[in-house]
Amino acid sequence: MDNLLGNLTQSAVDSQNVSTAFSMPENSTQTSDHTINNAIVVHCFFEQSKNTDDLTEFQLLAKSANVHILNVITATRSTPQAKYFIGSGKAEEIADAVRQYNADLILVNHSLTPAQARNLEALCDCRVVDRNGLILDIFAQRARSHEGKLQVELAQLKHLSTRLVRRKTGLDQQKGAVGLRGPGETQLETDRRLIKVRINQLQSRLEKVAKQRNQNRQTRQKADIPTISLVGYTNAGKSTLFNLITDANVYAADQLFATLDPTLRRLTLQDVGTTILADTVGFLRDLPHDLISAFKSTLQETTEASLLLHVIDCADNRKLENIEAVNQVLEEIGAQEVPRLLVYNKIDQLENVTPHIEYDEKHLPSAVYISANSGSGLDLLLEAIRLRLTEHILNLQITLPPSDGKLRHAFYQLNCVEKEEINEQGEFLLNIRLEKTEWLKLVKRFTQLTPFNPIQPDEN
Repeated sequence: MDNLLGNLTQSAVDSQNVSTAFSMPENSTQTSDHTINNAIVVHCFFEQSKNTDDLTEFQLLAKSANVHILNVITATRSTPQAKYFIGSGKAEEIADAVRQYNADLILVNHSLTPAQARNLEALCDCRVVDRNGLILDIFAQRARSHEGKLQVELAQLKHLSTRLVRRKTGLDQQKGAVGLRGPGETQLETDRRLIKVRINQLQSRLEKVAKQRNQNRQTRQKADIPTISLVGYTNAGKSTLFNLITDANVYAADQLFATLDPTLRRLTLQDVGTTILADTVGFLRDLPHDLISAFKSTLQETTEASLLLHVIDCADNRKLENIEAVNQVLEEIGAQEVPRLLVYNKIDQLENVTPHIEYDEKHLPSAVYISANSGSGLDLLLEAIRLRLTEHILNLQITLPPSDGKLRHAFYQLNCVEKEEINEQGEFLLNIRLEKTEWLKLVKRFTQLTPFNPIQPDEN
């Protein structure tokens, strides 16, 4: 912790070696860039059924963080204990296991309070990292872009700010000038001040990045370019599908949070034209709020998308719970109202499942079954996307008298006029293409458009 605070004045963006929760001491004999930590995993069951799916997922998270698991210790409680979270007897068992296996890390599959983490660390004489700390460490390892590194560092510092403790050393800093002698600033106060200053710096820099992203979005919206955003539980195959659709070269692997930084690519669809496809960070159960807050500008691409492709691993036994976890995050970031298309991926791992499209009661695609790994069903997915996007787009022919210059000007402001001709009577013959919501706004403003309105009152 002291090393991290000592380097707060140096940004994680400027340093190639980003400090993480698993950083080894300076006197470590291991010089490899990919240090493997030996850990004891701790999990507590609060139900008699003892569902091990959460524990299995946590072990996958540990593997993604380059951790070697030496032993798994489980406990069963009705409520967490205040001092150690898992009880005194089980804490002693963990301490014995640390000595027996010579572990250098304890991973706890729960969110610990700062006091619980300190108490367990003092008892076991070993570093303790909870679930939030592990996820933050994975994000720190995966961040590659300037924005991603800023966001991860901000989340890490917010997490660290609640876990500062005073060391057993006299580190009061006194001033030597006349009138300034006396009790000085303690090291704990210095650490808090440095973290607060650095957090303010990061927030200021991220605000500039957010403004740039917002300008880019406004430019695309002004040009009437729809955005399609890939969302889904981590390791559902979003990046593989992104590469398949766009022929991009985004890193994809069978691990949790393989990709972190958002990627945007231009895509051309029949009857839709130019669109933007965005690949975002994967979601997870109990995703730390500091992360959601730090990645606000990145997730803004999702909230303002024209269509969400919710990628689901249909071979996962917990797919229904994963869908619910993604829906909770979408609601938290304000994207619950964005139209979405379910994409059931990895059908190649199931028997008797072929690529197909499911339709809702309005005869619009609601789900598509594909395999991004083999490419089967890609044509069906593109067709489903086309149908969903063209559902909200109207192609109309409007005839305006010469006196309707104000309405004609409103069409050109929306950049929706594809063709214009003038007949012998001097009337304007317009072929327009615009979104349904924009059309309804115009109908309310200009009553002379009512005869051209193809939307029934119950469809509004």
